[in-house]
Amino acid sequence: MLKLLLEPDCFKRSSLHAHFTASAWVLNHKFDKALLTHHAKLSRWLQLGGHADGEEDLRIVAQKELNEESGLSNASFIHEEIFDIDIHTIPARRNVPEHEHYDVRFLFIADQFEQLNKNHESKEVAWVSLDLIPGLCNQNDSILRMIKKSESMKIKMSS
Repeated sequence: MLKLLLEPDCFKRSSLHAHFTASAWVLNHKFDKALLTHHAKLSRWLQLGGHADGEEDLRIVAQKELNEESGLSNASFIHEEIFDIDIHTIPARRNVPEHEHYDVRFLFIADQFEQLNKNHESKEVAWVSLDLIPGLCNQNDSILRMIKKSESMKIKMSS
């Protein structure tokens, strides 16, 4: 990630080999559910997030993507530090070659009873119990890692 930061267009999707993205790992107030999207293009359950499109403050990107993809207006950072990072491959699609997303993830809290409004990028947006997510996400390592961190955060917050 540090090496990619040296490239001039690393926050733009025009950097076809790799670019930065930002995600929002959103928990409810009990820290027992996370908000996931069933991504329309990838047809997989994932955390909310997307391309930086030139914005270098990835916290802003994560917040924007959370709002756009869920319709939530009252979600807030639990803290503004980076929660997780991940590099993953995105398959080729139309005229975009296979490439890497350097994903920086931030931790949010939101009211699970606020109305959700998905956008065109999602087949569905839903609150999912943390214990059900591994099966829903095919044991995705990066999502399993965020679940573990969430469980640790719940213990910290309750003590």
